[in-house]
Amino acid sequence: MRFPLVFAAVLVAGARPAAAQGPRFEVTIPATLRPTPLTGRVYVFISTKKDEEPRLGDHGESNCVPFYGVDVDSLQPGTAAVIDGTTLGYPVASLKDIPAGDYYVQALVSVYVDFHRADGHVLWMHDDQWEGQQFNISPGNLVSDVQKVRLDPQAGYTIRLALARELPRVVVPPDTKYVKRIKLQSKLLSAWWGRPIFLGATVLLPRDYDSEPTKHYPTVYEQGHFSLNAPFGFTTDPSTETPSQRAARQLRTMREPG
Repeated sequence: MRFPLVFAAVLVAGARPAAAQGPRFEVTIPATLRPTPLTGRVYVFISTKKDEEPRLGDHGESNCVPFYGVDVDSLQPGTAAVIDGTTLGYPVASLKDIPAGDYYVQALVSVYVDFHRADGHVLWMHDDQWEGQQFNISPGNLVSDVQKVRLDPQAGYTIRLALARELPRVVVPPDTKYVKRIKLQSKLLSAWWGRPIFLGATVLLPRDYDSEPTKHYPTVYEQGHFSLNAPFGFTTDPSTETPSQRAARQLRTMREPG
């Protein structure tokens, strides 16, 4: 006798509207861009600025566009990597906390390769391409075109981004009379990591170095974050000088004989 009541309850429950899906990005790699599976980390960047690609919106810890990332293992071409409200990000922890509005979004994949270390461990990591482990500009990484979209975490959304191109190689500045750049393969590091590992340096030479090959000079070694720039901000182009560099050049000129 109670069956009709139960049946009615089921009908009422089935008539309820489906809950809105939360914020969600789906990132795919077309087979035309990369036909083989990919292991790495997939990112989505969200920016309010239209004058630069969102992936370039990292200007320091206090001035960084929100971005979110997930690891992928052997991701097949055409299969979506999902970034949603459960994905941790920075500086906004969750997509659920991005205010409703219009944004520019872009996807990027940091491509990993396998390092077979000499101790028997195998690690999957990004192999530096002479960019200094800056994943958002590293050659060989994949990026999508920038899309302008409307995001509303309360209403829910699904944004689909397809990777479109591979980032180009780093262009090493040409050597000059004063600035030379060298790159040498390290046998020790290459043997340890199981891949060719290179060390590099940018050398700033003293005046008349080429004309006095037997003369010895004091040497200053500077080791900091990776850069292809000349040491100490040296430049021979006055148009690119900072005020402090200009003052140093003028003082140096005053002290030089003749």
